[in-house]
Amino acid sequence: MLETLTRGFRSARERLAGVRALSPENIDLALRDVRASLLEADVDYGVVKDFLAQVKGRALGEKVPTRVRDETGRIHRVSPAQHFVALCEEELAALMGPVDPSLARDAAGTTSILLVGLQGVGKTTVAAKLARHLQKQGRRPLLVAADVQRPAATLQLQQLGESIAAPVHCGEPGQAAAEICALARKRAAEAGFDAVVYDTAGRLAIDAELMEELGAIARRTEPANTLLVCDALMGRDAVNVAKGFSERLSLDGLVLTKLDGDARGGAALAIKAVTGVPIKLLGTGESLERLEEFRPEGLAGRILGMGDVVGLVRDFEQVVDAQQAEEDAERILKGRFTMDDLLSQLRTLQKMGPLREVLSKLPMFGEMAEGVDETELVKVESMIQSMTRSERRSPELIDRSRAGRIARGSGRRPRDVLDLVGRFRQMRELLSSLGGGGGLLSRIPGLGRLAGAGGPGGLDPAALLAAGGGNRQVRRQEAARSRSQAKRKRKQARAARRKGRKRR
Repeated sequence: MLETLTRGFRSARERLAGVRALSPENIDLALRDVRASLLEADVDYGVVKDFLAQVKGRALGEKVPTRVRDETGRIHRVSPAQHFVALCEEELAALMGPVDPSLARDAAGTTSILLVGLQGVGKTTVAAKLARHLQKQGRRPLLVAADVQRPAATLQLQQLGESIAAPVHCGEPGQAAAEICALARKRAAEAGFDAVVYDTAGRLAIDAELMEELGAIARRTEPANTLLVCDALMGRDAVNVAKGFSERLSLDGLVLTKLDGDARGGAALAIKAVTGVPIKLLGTGESLERLEEFRPEGLAGRILGMGDVVGLVRDFEQVVDAQQAEEDAERILKGRFTMDDLLSQLRTLQKMGPLREVLSKLPMFGEMAEGVDETELVKVESMIQSMTRSERRSPELIDRSRAGRIARGSGRRPRDVLDLVGRFRQMRELLSSLGGGGGLLSRIPGLGRLAGAGGPGGLDPAALLAAGGGNRQVRRQEAARSRSQAKRKRKQARAARRKGRKRR
């Protein structure tokens, strides 16, 4: 996700690695990579120009603090490259925000939402995702099938509504969309529904007939929220569509879908700047659970490879039992960590969504997420399930003979099984040596017992997942990147020595 944007900012950071001070020359070189990345990501040229000017002005106009004190009182050195990245993060967040992701209620206390957008952007799926989102908040939503243009739209919404136990209001054949919505509003008031989601029709392009129909629905229902659904894969066209709708309707926000499949990310960056309409919600997967409130600072951190801890905490809170997580953490710290525990953790990760997306939210781990094999969890799970109970409790029992049997049962190779056992032993030894402590991820149930432990520098929680994943491609990429950085530093040192000799 957003690989194009991430690549440009990573190149800029690497260009500034080792510099002692920010200057117009090295800033221009770094911003050249950022400019190319933004334009390749299909960000509007005017937005790119303003963003670069803002970053450069701040980079040259602000004094760089060489030391900062964190929340624990420890002092850290700040390099010019780190200062540059921090400025980029702040400006990216400002470009996409500020945002209030909450949904408004009308005078009767009902959260009514009118979804609008072109055909094929996923409005019907978003309607069901919104209903599920409201259910998690303890609300009782009513879905309204007001798309009378697409024959299968009503059936699709009924099937989605049935999957989440949300009732769907459907009209009679030949009934106008505005009439269907008006009757649904009346039904919601009489039956005690405290949320209503209207799924409307779309067109291949904005036209007068569509706008007239949406205007009639808005007048009959008086929705508290009018949200435009846009497809992130449309790139700059998504910005143009948002601009067209905002000129004809009073929009309260946008729902950006298919962001998980967008390598560019231009729409996410430019929509707010061009239209003034904020993104409120993000669709990041096909599952009806994959709808999240938009946080500009979180997306900015992920673009820069700095992670999104707040977003990760929210993901954990939805799938993890806090009390059980704390009990598991206590048992792990005492060295009683088994293959069953590892399997439980892997299944928790699977509930949180694609592994690549989960890892991209971990601080300093976003770059490695690009090379993660999404099937790795399934492979590990199949091997663990092929083990006996005694082998899960005591993996040291697994020799070559047992590894062969497990490999046959899981469709893997004996070497894969032995590799998993070796990684597991290292992971268990590491965990059993840890003490208590807080740390950056201390708000995540259970993980807070582990973060910050293991020595003066603390334990990077990403190391636990990396040890469990065992992705060779990730390790090779990281090693290649380290070699490249070391080679660049050697070249810079040789150039500096040659320059010094010439001066003498």
